[in-house]
This record gives sequence, structure tokens and C-alpha cells, in this order.
Amino acid sequence: MDYLNAFKRIKALAETGLVYAQNGYEVERNQELIDLSKELMAAIANQPIECLDHFYTPPTEYPTPKVDVRGFILNAKNEILFAKEKLDGKWSIPGGWADIGFTPAEIAVKEVEEETGILCKVDRILAVYDKRCHSHPASPLYVYKIIFLCTMTGGELRGNFDIEDSAWFSIDKLPELSTDRIVESQVKQLFAMAKDENSGVVFD
Repeated sequence: MDYLNAFKRIKALAETGLVYAQNGYEVERNQELIDLSKELMAAIANQPIECLDHFYTPPTEYPTPKVDVRGFILNAKNEILFAKEKLDGKWSIPGGWADIGFTPAEIAVKEVEEETGILCKVDRILAVYDKRCHSHPASPLYVYKIIFLCTMTGGELRGNFDIEDSAWFSIDKLPELSTDRIVESQVKQLFAMAKDENSGVVFD
């Protein structure tokens, strides 16, 4: 059984219960479920409960997954654009959390430029991944990942305040990946799809 995912579901159901609670009894019982899920997740992670406080802000509306948007870009040598995260010193295709007020495609273009200095345009969507269904490390957040195939239109490589470096890598010589953001099986799948104009969209 996937205990971490089960505790995330308990948390989400209890938060929904809090949003729609009709009386003090419902509030108390749903809050108790949230507290229990927090204790259980902390036990699985072998971390103090306080480490999860950031993920347990009081719910004000129906809880939904977080959305991570990324751009997949190949150069003329069929090398893949990567950004090196300062947080863990490892590499990922450029991207980040979706911002309110931007379309998913606009987020991909914005994140690529901010993280690598490369200007691009979106060609098509490659994948919508449910992070739970892939070999990412455990996370208290429930995340959907949207990956767009993009074409470079200009710019030059650079980093920014939270990106240490940016570079192009061959599919046969991938850097050490930031597996919280991207895993090797996804990179290889995305590369194959990017090379096949007739590929559809993968999901889940």
C-alpha cells in the first residue's frame, strides 16, 4: 500500500471537510484527521512534525494538486536544455510552479527564459504526468507536471538567483538529475516524443 499517498488523500478529504463544515463538531473532527495525517507523514519521513507546517496551512477552499510546468527544448545537435538547481546542485529541464494570470504555455516560455536565458516558443504538449505515478522521491505535495515541447528562438545561456547554471546535454550523457523535478525515464520518453512529430500526449 502507498501509505504516503493515502495520508495525502486523508489530508485533502479532511481539508475539504473543513471548508464545507456546517458546525463545530465537523470542524473538530476534520481538524483531528488533518493533525493525524501530519503525524503519520512526519513519521514516514522521519522528520519533526514542525517540518511539515509549510504544507499544512489552514484550508480556505477545495484542495487541488499543485501544477508544475516545464519546457523541453532540443538544439541543432539534439542536445537537451537543462538548468542546474541551486537548492540541490542537480539538473532539471527548466520550469516551475504555475503562476496565476498566465496560461500553461506562457509559464513554460517564462520559466525557460528566467532559468536559462533562452528565448523560445511552444510547439505542442508532450506530457501531463502525475508525480505519484513516477519514481520521484516522496513529497508531501500532490503534483501534476505539464511538459511542453518548445523551440529556441534566441537568447543565450545563463543562470539566475535560484539557478546555478544552464547547459545542453546529450541524451546519452545526462547530468545528475534533480529527481524531485524530473527522472531519467521521463527525459528519455520526452526525447523520443520530441523526435517523433506524430507522437501523441502521454498522461498519468
